[in-house]
Amino acid sequence: MPFFDKGAPIKVEGGIRARNQRGSIGSSWWSRRFIDILERICDSGRLSRGRTYARKGQVLSIDLSAGLVQAAVQGSRPAPYEITIEIAAYGDAQWAAIEEAIAAQAVHKAKLLAGEMPPEIEEVFSSLGLDLFPRSLDMECSCPDWGWPCKHLSAVLYLLAESFDDDPFLVLAWRGRTRDQLLGSLEAPSAESALTVDDVPFADRLTDFFTPGATLHRRERRPTPAAPDLLLRLFPPPQNLTHPLRPAYNQLPDPAYNQLPDS
Repeated sequence: MPFFDKGAPIKVEGGIRARNQRGSIGSSWWSRRFIDILERICDSGRLSRGRTYARKGQVLSIDLSAGLVQAAVQGSRPAPYEITIEIAAYGDAQWAAIEEAIAAQAVHKAKLLAGEMPPEIEEVFSSLGLDLFPRSLDMECSCPDWGWPCKHLSAVLYLLAESFDDDPFLVLAWRGRTRDQLLGSLEAPSAESALTVDDVPFADRLTDFFTPGATLHRRERRPTPAAPDLLLRLFPPPQNLTHPLRPAYNQLPDPAYNQLPDS
């Protein structure tokens, strides 16, 4: 039978404490998606004990980088237990394809630039044969409990889900792209969208530089005149003046009406 320390954990001051002290942990769709995966692949009893640890504040630190989460959890022994959780981080070529696919969807791009995580982004990854959320986790804890996952790992997983609530871009950073890297790529103009203007030397334009804009063969385009009484409809005068003013407004487009007398 595997040995593990059943003693009460040493109380921690200033640890990372789960915000949600009752019920489920995680409020956004992306954190709940991560929790759903955990509850499918992990033992429910061990996850329950991990929630208790997370709510007590036994986790001392969590550091996330590309493909790796490192954490420290205070258990019943004086030295905190060391935690590692690993997933596959995608390389530059894969991320270039992901960013191109996101940029092709204007709504997805706009939401990400606004700091939102569109639910459809999972489909973007899937269309490229990639996973946004891990299907499995490579996890280790330095505690003597050989069960998987131990309560220390479970506590870190739940707090990781809450950190995704705070910043959805951590989900992407775990896969290898930070917020600044992704948004910088999405904001950069593409070669196709760049505006190009032919540079014609001034000497080659001397023959038509002073050509008037309108000719007999190319009539000048003028804006379509608005309805004469449009101002009356947009800015109605006092009730008794609308009818007397309408004939005057109807004559405004008449050149004869607008011509000033000769001085």
